[in-house]
Amino acid sequence: MAVAAVTAELKVLLALLRGQPRAGSHAERLEAFYAPQAGRYDAFRERLLHGRGELVADLIEAQAVPAGGHLVELGAGTGRNLLFFGDRLAALARIDAVDLCPSLVSEARRRTAAMANVQIYEADACRWQPEAPVDTVYLAYSLTMIPDWRAAIDNAIAMLKPGGHLGVVDFYVSAPEPAPGLVRHSPLTRAFWPRWFRHDGVHLESERLAYLRQSLPDHRLTEAMAPVPYLPGLRVPYYRFIGRRDN
Repeated sequence: MAVAAVTAELKVLLALLRGQPRAGSHAERLEAFYAPQAGRYDAFRERLLHGRGELVADLIEAQAVPAGGHLVELGAGTGRNLLFFGDRLAALARIDAVDLCPSLVSEARRRTAAMANVQIYEADACRWQPEAPVDTVYLAYSLTMIPDWRAAIDNAIAMLKPGGHLGVVDFYVSAPEPAPGLVRHSPLTRAFWPRWFRHDGVHLESERLAYLRQSLPDHRLTEAMAPVPYLPGLRVPYYRFIGRRDN
């Protein structure tokens, strides 16, 4: 790794060690946390945020991203996740990417400047609404960072057309007694990972996934484990969820 890359990596690690500030609004805390690492945000998180490409592939397989359709990403960060759609992105009529952090929004606008069908919004995922119902909404590793996550899920579902799809990929831990057919994590897993991530404003628990499943009973769910940079031998749980709005 080149000296510049090492220096940038160290800046990200330092930001993670410092954690997210406890004072200020949600937007202010996000900006304080992400502004120093925005330029290296994607390179570091390629090794941490697993399953994003697979979620996009799942959405495409479910025919949730039709040509000429309207796609929304909530908590879009730098816009990196849009690239997982590849050539299909150009076939969409409109893509709206929403994030509350100014530094990450600036990166997203730079990245998508040549994409005429992409609009970037600095806004709250719990309140922002498109002008008309959309085909698909997705959140990739953002739901665990939204304090009023129920409002974010409700808002996302409210955007959808009848038959529209909501996709989510994120970290989590299982309930002590999960629903039949779901993965049960060990007590150590359920204790360690929420404490590890909470320092950086990422909140792992079982309730978000349970609420998604309750809100959209017509869904498909994949549960998995992934490695974590600089923690050899340890694996963190994550899930991919796609739900369909019936009406």
